[in-house]
Amino acid sequence: MVKQASNIAIDWKGLGWQYLFFWYFSGVVQLIIFASGIAGFTGFRAAIYMSTLWLIPTLLFPRHTRKIAAVIGVILLPFALTSLGYLYIYHQEFSQSVLFIIFESNMAESSEYLSSYFSLGILACFLIYSAGAFLLWQRIRPVVLPKRALNILFVLIGLIIVTPFIRNMLVKEHSFPDTVDRISQNMEPAAPWQMIVGYFEYREQLQNMQLLLTRASNVPPLTNLKAANDQPATLVLVIGESTNRQRMSLYGYPRNTTPKLDQLKDQLFTFTNVIGPRPYTIETLQQVLSFADQEHPDRYQSTPTIMNMMKQAGYKTFWITNQQTMTARNTMLTAFSKQTDQQFYLNNNRSQNAKQYDDVVFEPFKQILKDPSQKKFIVVHLLGTHMKYEYRYSEDFAKFHGRDHVPDWVKDGGELEAYNSYDNAVLFNDHVVSTLIDLTSQQGQNKNSLLLYLSDHGEEVFDEKPHFKGRNEAAPTAAMYTVPFIVWASPAWRSKHAEAIQSALSRPFMTSSLIHTWAELADLNFDALDRSKSIINPTYMPRPRLIGDPYNKKSLRDFDALTSNHTLLSK
Repeated sequence: MVKQASNIAIDWKGLGWQYLFFWYFSGVVQLIIFASGIAGFTGFRAAIYMSTLWLIPTLLFPRHTRKIAAVIGVILLPFALTSLGYLYIYHQEFSQSVLFIIFESNMAESSEYLSSYFSLGILACFLIYSAGAFLLWQRIRPVVLPKRALNILFVLIGLIIVTPFIRNMLVKEHSFPDTVDRISQNMEPAAPWQMIVGYFEYREQLQNMQLLLTRASNVPPLTNLKAANDQPATLVLVIGESTNRQRMSLYGYPRNTTPKLDQLKDQLFTFTNVIGPRPYTIETLQQVLSFADQEHPDRYQSTPTIMNMMKQAGYKTFWITNQQTMTARNTMLTAFSKQTDQQFYLNNNRSQNAKQYDDVVFEPFKQILKDPSQKKFIVVHLLGTHMKYEYRYSEDFAKFHGRDHVPDWVKDGGELEAYNSYDNAVLFNDHVVSTLIDLTSQQGQNKNSLLLYLSDHGEEVFDEKPHFKGRNEAAPTAAMYTVPFIVWASPAWRSKHAEAIQSALSRPFMTSSLIHTWAELADLNFDALDRSKSIINPTYMPRPRLIGDPYNKKSLRDFDALTSNHTLLSK
């Protein structure tokens, strides 16, 4: 270490070149991600402050600055190129979900994958990027700071390290493990942490998923399961996200947000009084995809799921998802997906608040439809209209801008932008769902084909008092729960079931009973089937539709009692 003089002028330019060199390995990719609108400012901000830490060794040992910088650069470059290459190919930010896909593939699949995407364009991109790093390294020179300035700098760097712990543990009162987890997530966008943190998060979530799968494998099958017919069939369950049916023109909304579904209206069974049990994806789908409900929320752990049921009935099962894969929240969804025979994971973004369009599901869906299996069950899980709404549709669908049919209480500026963006997202969702229907219908009119579309929950976007955006189970509004529930069926299927369904369209229903309805739609019978919970059965018996946290019984409320008293719908 060089003895620091107290009267040396600070070489700010030299210090700037050092910082720019270290920032380059994280900042360029994050700048592209932010500038192109793929994701928000969080990753770019992380790259700015994480790059500061690499200055510590070069300032402590200025005589070896260029050697230290070269070693750090050689270590960081492969990580930076990996992120850059993934961004170049997929227009997504690298995340632990990518590691899940890689480790789920065998060597042959990985080699084929790499060779299929390798091109002169990406090679040129890598060479130019590497040359930029080399040119920056050549500008690096030793910087000897006065002792006082060096002490101040290390205090600032220490604050960068310590402040997140203070803020999370003392101010927000998070536990130490939670704090470490939050800090590691903030580090993740910067090289090399996107690989290191991503790998450890992947291992943690993989372990959690394996526990869920082990538990699921010990669940006994349905007793006396029988299919009414053994004809070829393609049954599709499309699960939307955060879509409030009150914002769909198919359900009477004055803006033309579902023009394609409107055109298909005569071919659809449109259920008009359906709600989800909870305003959160995981908690809702634990019930929608199993025998769990608001009174028995843990039954998804001890009883078969829809995926198990369809596989037991002889269907080849598939799962296509545009949701994130290996995250703490979505591990349960990934465990559900692994109960199918084949999975397609399409969204490997680090953040849910990233630009990702649902039309990516079309190609794997077409691929599955070509599968020679006579009986196919397909789950398609969309991002739907999940916030940020502007990330859910392409520019071609940015139709709504002004105040036409916008309530007076929606303020100009951010509220109006969010209101219009949500309607644009609903418009794009209409395109996605109607396209999936068209593709299913092309299977052949004589086949028993069926597609059911529902959303996991709704979304409050300045629809009702207190006029806010998002979801809050403790302060419910109807918009958080009212969901679309639509069935398209082939003529062969309609000829057998149309009359029963037509009489059920206005019945009050909660999607936590979907498995009973789905079993009837699929012509299945088994001991645990409760036909009084199937909305299409003549013996259907409406029950109180309880919303709230089922683990806190005092929080449960009757949705219909609340809406009839106008405590949800008043404006």
